[in-house]
Amino acid sequence: MKRSEINQAIKTAKEALDAIHFKLPYFAEWGEKEWLENISKADNIREVMLGWDVTDFGSGDFKHTGAVLFTIRNGNLYNPKAGVPYCEKVIVFSDEEKQVIPFHYHNNKTEDIINRGNGIMEIELYNSTKDGKIDYNTENVEVYMDGILYTVKAGEILEITPGNSITLTPGLYHRFGAKQHAGNLVAGEVSKINDDNQDNVFAEEQKRFSEIEEDETVLHPLCNEYDRVGNLK
Repeated sequence: MKRSEINQAIKTAKEALDAIHFKLPYFAEWGEKEWLENISKADNIREVMLGWDVTDFGSGDFKHTGAVLFTIRNGNLYNPKAGVPYCEKVIVFSDEEKQVIPFHYHNNKTEDIINRGNGIMEIELYNSTKDGKIDYNTENVEVYMDGILYTVKAGEILEITPGNSITLTPGLYHRFGAKQHAGNLVAGEVSKINDDNQDNVFAEEQKRFSEIEEDETVLHPLCNEYDRVGNLK
């Protein structure tokens, strides 16, 4: 991805968050200068990877495959003294081209994905096979939505309207994003500790964090870039 594309995606995400009066913590506004000034007291933020995360999953096609995420709270599975024992994120999707996060499941994490507003969330579900592939042979999937157990057809597009949510358990393949032309979606995640480096299993090979072409000044360092603060263009 180009840095200019990342910067614009963050600006658009801020507009969607402002539209529903969702406020982020103050460090969401830190640029490189502020990070350098506060780096000595931001060890916990860096360790549990709080902050901005913009990715196209290596697709080169952010308009269709990708999202803007901001991790507000998180912990570390291997260091119980770091952060908190749960995770909270907001995830913003563009509705212009039906942007999605590609099919994946988690080995450890159970998560509630919540429509916080400004759009309609579409999600597709499949069970996984014993060898970690998508199970195209099982017709139905059982899933809780707002505490109620439903049986849905595998691969069916489910619509989650504002205020409603779906619970995704380990091993359950999911792909989700914004319904086209229904508004730039603000989704929330409340889950067990998030570990993007080891807990994601994608149906097809993906890069969780994008390679970046530096074509303009960094607006906000991303959560996987903190060790490079001061060396970013």
